Amino acid sequence: MAAKERVVMDADAVDRALTRMAHEILEGNAGSQGLVLIGIRSRGVPLAQRLARKIEGIEGAAPAFGIIDITLYRDDLHTALAQPQVRGTEISFDISDKTIIIVDDVLYTGRTVRAALDAIVDFGRPRRVRLAVLVDRGHRELPIRPDHVGKNLPTSLEESVNVRLRECDGCDQVVVLSPEGGK
Repeated sequence: MAAKERVVMDADAVDRALTRMAHEILEGNAGSQGLVLIGIRSRGVPLAQRLARKIEGIEGAAPAFGIIDITLYRDDLHTALAQPQVRGTEISFDISDKTIIIVDDVLYTGRTVRAALDAIVDFGRPRRVRLAVLVDRGHRELPIRPDHVGKNLPTSLEESVNVRLRECDGCDQVVVLSPEGGK
């Protein structure tokens, strides 16, 4: 069955959302002091890099930046049919007593964020942890709420949300895929 695709954010909308999120992050942290952005592989990484550049443009100083791979922290790892591909975590600094902003593309059930939280505590005890996502599509299975959201996008369970980024896909856009004959 083919899926019907609907663009809900174009490149300009993605950029505007990230600019707004960067300002919100700085306001919530009272500047960039002690701020760390950690992108969840894979699309959370370029989003975190973009946010770091925007914050640097506003504050004149870039926050620390890291990458987290949650593969081995997933709660469905035992049910995976294929061999999991671990691409590595890159956090080369002390996160203790820092404000961590976990960055991801889409918040859905909350399980990816739960895995990221588990992974982060292996690196130290941050002062606080916040969550920034480009899209919150709802349907949470865990009590996880984002602090910074680019777009709230109510969806049905039959739909999927794809974030396409120029670093990974050659273009910036957010699309909703619906089953043919659906919404």
